[in-house]
Amino acid sequence: MARDFEYDIGVVGGGAAGLTVASGSAQLGAGTVLIEKEAALGGDCLHYGCVPSKTLIHAANVYHRIKTAGMLGLPRIDPPPVDFKEVARHIRSVIETIQKHDSEERFCGLGARVLFGSPRFSDPHTVDLNGRNVSAKKWVIATGSSPAIPPIPGLSETPHLTNRDIFSLEKLPESMLVLGGGPIGTEMSQAFSRLGTRVTVVDMAPQILPREDADMVAPVMEQMASEGVRFYLEHAIAAVKNTGSTKEVTLKSPSGKTFRLDAETILVALGRKPNIRDLGLEDIGVSTGPGGVQLDRRLRSTVKHIFAAGDVTGGYQFTHAAGYEGGIVISNAVFHLPRKADYTLLPWCTYCDPELASIGMNEKAAQAAGIKYSVWSEPFSGNDRSLAEAGGVGKIKLLLDEKDTPIGVQIVGPRAGDLLGEWAAALNGKVKLSTLAAAVHPYPTL
Repeated sequence: MARDFEYDIGVVGGGAAGLTVASGSAQLGAGTVLIEKEAALGGDCLHYGCVPSKTLIHAANVYHRIKTAGMLGLPRIDPPPVDFKEVARHIRSVIETIQKHDSEERFCGLGARVLFGSPRFSDPHTVDLNGRNVSAKKWVIATGSSPAIPPIPGLSETPHLTNRDIFSLEKLPESMLVLGGGPIGTEMSQAFSRLGTRVTVVDMAPQILPREDADMVAPVMEQMASEGVRFYLEHAIAAVKNTGSTKEVTLKSPSGKTFRLDAETILVALGRKPNIRDLGLEDIGVSTGPGGVQLDRRLRSTVKHIFAAGDVTGGYQFTHAAGYEGGIVISNAVFHLPRKADYTLLPWCTYCDPELASIGMNEKAAQAAGIKYSVWSEPFSGNDRSLAEAGGVGKIKLLLDEKDTPIGVQIVGPRAGDLLGEWAAALNGKVKLSTLAAAVHPYPTL
């Protein structure tokens, strides 16, 4: 006998992936419930990630331009120190503006039911939410991720910052040790350095942004170092200690020598962990691992009517990836059209200065895949607009396979993320290089 369900589709998590699924399914006429454990929709991206970080980065870049105006022949200015309370207030105002787009009222207006609380699956179709049962024919897990805090001796007992704390500080730290040189660590290191904090970056990898090619990372590191950021790479973090007035980190160098660094505060940016605890997934047969919910290419879990999307999958942890995956789920769960996720041409960008953006394979990925390739590159020093505005720093790199088909593009330079958009359109549209080369662009542009 067929079972009746309260909703056609239930979504757990109100971040980018969950909002994509909820809005799409509701507008298509499916009975939709969206459950969020936090007090407001929007997820990590809106409240602790993309939006506040890019707002902070912009503020830091403007302050940096003021301080370096003399390089452009403008009057040299020594601006007063940054009042971080005011910066934090501005960040909150931007979040509040965007929050209207991700509001409960908007999603209810689209036809979804929005509930708040911490759900736990009691059976494969039902969650317990605040003491009541909520059932759906299909479910989507879109609970995102949280900062990973590794078991470094002393770290859990030492006050430290993560991306959840850093945008609401009462004052600008005089000094900061950033543990981790990935995208979050890199972006925040440069931003706080530009605002006036003495920043030191520590990472076990031989370079920051270890996923990227070394030649593309070099201009970023050179710029950051020129602004005063210190780097301790290929150094292991042996211990962390709270001394009261400062935070102390013991490092082990590649030669095995140990020494200590101290700073007013520590920012932990050592990766992310999926938010899968306390959902009861293991009790209903949904397989999970250290990376998150285990899925097939249609983003179905081991319980086929339960899907997952976004950071909780342990894959590409970008907002645009979460939105893309939300679309894949809608195709499979609502339209019943089998559609598989394909990340071959997923773009990404780290918003440092210079920006570093990529789509497709870089040299590291091509080498790991055993693909023979050739490289074509052009420096920004050959671009007049770049020389006029940004000093010609960086380059663009195009990888071609043996058939001269583009397999990847990387750009390090001014507005690299924006420039990558043209390549995203060209590669997804399978535009021939001859056609791309024949296009006329206005002069002078990047």
